[in-house]
Amino acid sequence: MFDNDEWLAQVQEDVVEPDREIIDPHHHLWPQPEMHYNLDELWQDIGAGHNITQTVFMECRAAYRETGPDHLKCVGETEFVAKAAARSATDPSRATISGIISHVDLMSEHRDDIIDAHEDAGNGLFRGVRHSGAHDPHPEALSIPGRGIKNQYANEAFRRGVARLGERGLTYDTWHYHHQNMDYRDLALAVPGTTMILDHFGTPLGVGAYAGKREEIFAAWKDDIAAIAECPNVYAKLGGLAMPDNGFGWNERVTPPTSDEFVAAQGRYYDHAIACFGPDRCMFESNFPVDRLSLSYRVLWNGLKKIAAKYSEAEQAQMFSGVARKVYRL
Repeated sequence: MFDNDEWLAQVQEDVVEPDREIIDPHHHLWPQPEMHYNLDELWQDIGAGHNITQTVFMECRAAYRETGPDHLKCVGETEFVAKAAARSATDPSRATISGIISHVDLMSEHRDDIIDAHEDAGNGLFRGVRHSGAHDPHPEALSIPGRGIKNQYANEAFRRGVARLGERGLTYDTWHYHHQNMDYRDLALAVPGTTMILDHFGTPLGVGAYAGKREEIFAAWKDDIAAIAECPNVYAKLGGLAMPDNGFGWNERVTPPTSDEFVAAQGRYYDHAIACFGPDRCMFESNFPVDRLSLSYRVLWNGLKKIAAKYSEAEQAQMFSGVARKVYRL
């Protein structure tokens, strides 16, 4: 699925600010043959010239156990990633997987047992949970349809689960679509004791029923992001806008975009989120290999550095590494 090296190689750029430290707080690994993105593939992307020192793995339903209780099958992913992380720590010249965000069904009566199992399997790297809320009434139009249930963020059992994460000192990551942003804000207000991370800007969609409505969606999105930023327990993870479902169409082009094209098309999303949350509550992410469908790792981080250039050195350090280190306790 991600074997598009030849296509990506059409765009070659020098690395911008190659010495700047970066912690990539959002990437996936998949051992499944049809996906095939493991540590070696991650290292190949990370080795593109940017100074990536640490990473955080984000759950993606990889390597689940095939046997045992259903509610514990997700722990297989943590076991798989913990092994990759241990291997990554043996090579000081490459980035180390320093945190693991695992899946827990937060509505399950077994949630504490599942959390305990992740902690045992994570070799000290388990940092939090993602139980995504992404749900859209038109999933047939999406290349990556979410698995969330309708009104998930308002579900009382789910809210108790998110609150429980805060009680246990764990973070809550989520992914959803732009029309769910205010539901997410209501969730954040209901669980002020839990540190929450908004992934991918709340995923403004641009395909299917949302095609041709970019400006209308952007206007509403701006207001929603400003409202979410009023919740002090929420941090913004900035990236993941190059998924096919965002509708920029780069994955369908003859050549991928340059970093300048990336900045021209998406810079306003980053600037607005940073203005609302402040650099001390924002962290840049790659969302690789999913965003690899549209652009290369080098081009992505070149673009992020160009977007960040207008901010002070201290602010850039926060967004490229400091906030991720703090939030995920790296």
